[in-house]
Amino acid sequence: MFTRRINASPRGARQARTLARDQLNGWGIPYDSELSDAAAQIVAELAANAATHGRVPGRSFELRLLLLAGTLRIELADTRAECAPPREARLPPDEAESGRGLVLVAALAEEWGVESREIGKTVWARLSLG
Repeated sequence: MFTRRINASPRGARQARTLARDQLNGWGIPYDSELSDAAAQIVAELAANAATHGRVPGRSFELRLLLLAGTLRIELADTRAECAPPREARLPPDEAESGRGLVLVAALAEEWGVESREIGKTVWARLSLG
């Protein structure tokens, strides 16, 4: 398991993506592989959401990566339970400049969801290793 607390900012969101790619490479999932690219994109989207919607001044978000029985589970936890994403990803209106991140996560992941925590929430996604 890989766990890292990261500053909830745009820079922190970029850092989360880099850390995830580096950790996956360390686990034998090469840079630029399909799995690494998909995982990095999911981390980037979830981290951007945590930095934008789950941000509490002075608080960070937590990135967790877990290899479990042929799957990679990606988790992003923040302290804003009241800012939970919708249970189903939907495209925004055509003229919207944002709001497509979870649609992308849903397309890349085998499944994704939201879990409540004592303080905050965890948004997770699961990818198959095979």
